[in-house]
Amino acid sequence: MKKLSIRRSGDQPTLKESSANVRTFGKIKKMERVINLHIQRLPEGLYLATSDSIQGLVAQGRTISETIEIARDIAKRLIEAQEDSFVNTLVPLSDNFDYPMIIGV
Repeated sequence: MKKLSIRRSGDQPTLKESSANVRTFGKIKKMERVINLHIQRLPEGLYLATSDSIQGLVAQGRTISETIEIARDIAKRLIEAQEDSFVNTLVPLSDNFDYPMIIGV
């Protein structure tokens, strides 16, 4: 991953990159971390996502994509609410990793 930071050029922000797993927006630095989700299809046809990585993360959606999007938002909010306890326990994103890509055919 590359380090991303925004610098203002007139009224338009510009993005600067360097090699690291950190994104910098203004003065706030954000590390990318790995969070494992467990997704199951419910009898009603909905999908439920939970995580052993973040206690309290429960998300439900109509599709897998929607469920992941909701889970991502919930994870961010939980991490922001309890930043000190989560940041040190989550696995940092490495330069190489596997990502299961889901394709509907």
